[in-house]
Amino acid sequence: MKKNTQYNLLIALTYSVTLIGGMFLGYKFLKDQGYSFQKTTYVADNNAQKVDEILHIINRNYVDEVNPDSLNNLPIDSLLHKLDPHSVYLPPAKASEFAETLSGNFEGIGIEYYILNDSLLVTNVIKDGPAFLAGIRQGDRILKVDTIFVSGKALPRDQMIGKIKGRKGTAVKLTIMHPGNAQATVFTVKRDRVRVSSIDASYMLNNDVGYLRISKFGADTDSDFVESIRGLKAVGMKKLVLDLRDNGGGYLTAATGLANQILEENKLIVYTEGKHEPRTDYVATGGGEFEDGKLVVLINENTASASEILAGAVQDLNRGLIIGRRSFGKGLVQEQFPFVDGSALNLTIARYYTPSGRSIQKSYKDGYKAYQDEIENRFNDGELTSKRLVKKDSVKGRTYVGGGIQPDIYVKMDTVGYNKCYNILASKRVLLDFVYDVLASRYSTPFIEQNLATFNVSEVDYRDLVKYIQNRNIVVDQRQLASAKPLILNDMKVLLCKYHLGDAGYYKALNLSDAMVKQALTSLQ
Repeated sequence: MKKNTQYNLLIALTYSVTLIGGMFLGYKFLKDQGYSFQKTTYVADNNAQKVDEILHIINRNYVDEVNPDSLNNLPIDSLLHKLDPHSVYLPPAKASEFAETLSGNFEGIGIEYYILNDSLLVTNVIKDGPAFLAGIRQGDRILKVDTIFVSGKALPRDQMIGKIKGRKGTAVKLTIMHPGNAQATVFTVKRDRVRVSSIDASYMLNNDVGYLRISKFGADTDSDFVESIRGLKAVGMKKLVLDLRDNGGGYLTAATGLANQILEENKLIVYTEGKHEPRTDYVATGGGEFEDGKLVVLINENTASASEILAGAVQDLNRGLIIGRRSFGKGLVQEQFPFVDGSALNLTIARYYTPSGRSIQKSYKDGYKAYQDEIENRFNDGELTSKRLVKKDSVKGRTYVGGGIQPDIYVKMDTVGYNKCYNILASKRVLLDFVYDVLASRYSTPFIEQNLATFNVSEVDYRDLVKYIQNRNIVVDQRQLASAKPLILNDMKVLLCKYHLGDAGYYKALNLSDAMVKQALTSLQ
């Protein structure tokens, strides 16, 4: 496992293995990362015809000038590989799956669940969702989905998910074992669209600083933001920490809509442009809910696309401070071109640019040639006064290097405790299993809620974890285990908080020792 910050590993640890049964609940990422759809359906009877049609589409629509001769006589994947990482060909099955995702057809029953000891453990139930109204609760174990036993069988995760999610209006029959009950109960739950805020956490860090976490830009993110800001203002918020770490993007319109809430009227938020696409400006309309208060935006290496647009606007317009690490650098707009056989081409047609004219996109060529190409292009465009890969912003006097958003204040990765032993435990999901299997029942929700800032996982809990590791026949280096102990203890606390208090509790616990949040508070003072 690649070393990363405690923040990122915990995010990955939690969400990569927590199966979402009803949480994909209606976000329409129709322009996820800038996607749009071409209405024309292209006719191609065979693969050779399709390659020819793709070449024509590229010549008419691609973001940059291309040499057609360099693409001739290549298979589809090879010719697209010569363009950029985000221009891709989708076979019919993939295209259908992609379209379903973007069209927002993820409806379900409103639960999160986790595969624990070859059974499905319900880890969260959305209040007032179909499962909640039916009587399913956190801690329940799902034994059967319709007529299929899912307990005691090591089904692949994708099969587990597919058994529960489905179209709105269809029903699923779940055989559930409540904790403490001797007999199972059968629930018939009708799938529906469940309203979930796109704000992961919203709370006060201190008397006048609010914290707001957004992990994706969904259809209602801007309105959710307004609602959260009003709630924070009601309890005294005057300054805001907006956390966009690990936010991979989403609706462009959601990002610009949120920018409207923090930027003054007539301020340029972002513009898009390509060889065949005229420049399109997105401008703030004014009258936002948080136009005046002090602002810090947190970013990291997984902050991408729409979230980079927002961070870039804040930085270029001197609206607030950007704290963290350089963002991912995804600034390309794709359009989808479908074929009659159900396959499709997602082709890059334009780039995003920040208000000062910076391209968000990082170089996607290899090695030293990419470095030289970017220098040459920027020099020829007049962006650079000398052939050095930098840009100086005329408003703020900053110097930028390469793609992505470079923070105003850099916070390095914290790798203390991340060793081979910790990576083994994380990759084998030992900490999650232990928390859900053992610790969850030792700590009550009221206790966690009342003592979140002060309680710690006990030494007894830690010794039981060591036994748990041994019982699973996992061999670890004891010196490395001792070195990783403080990190492990904090991880278990944070995962406990997620189980009992949901995402809000997870981030509250995580932020207690988070270096970026501490830097944000210092900067806001």
